[in-house]
Amino acid sequence: MSWDDKLKATQNQLRNLNKANPAATKGFGELSKGVKESDGPIDFKTKEYVALGIAVAQGCESCIVLHIKALVRTGATREEVADVLGMTIQMGGGPAMMYAAKALECYDEFCD
Repeated sequence: MSWDDKLKATQNQLRNLNKANPAATKGFGELSKGVKESDGPIDFKTKEYVALGIAVAQGCESCIVLHIKALVRTGATREEVADVLGMTIQMGGGPAMMYAAKALECYDEFCD
């Protein structure tokens, strides 16, 4: 499955979950909006790098595809993404390295 297909499947899964439990998904959406759109000291792009690191460390491919897509929209470079992935590998070891490779593959697919 391509990363674009994974993105579409993830978005469809989230839509289905929203229909099944709108209160929970609305609450999570409000939390996400609150932490990402605040005028705090850390910009949106940096917050997405943190989210990507956690997604890789947790082994969540659906999270990886959503955060890589957001980072591509912010203009993140391959070098920046690779640097963040390096830090994630350092903190998460071998399992993080496997998902970091997937994240870089995802970035490359969206930027081709």
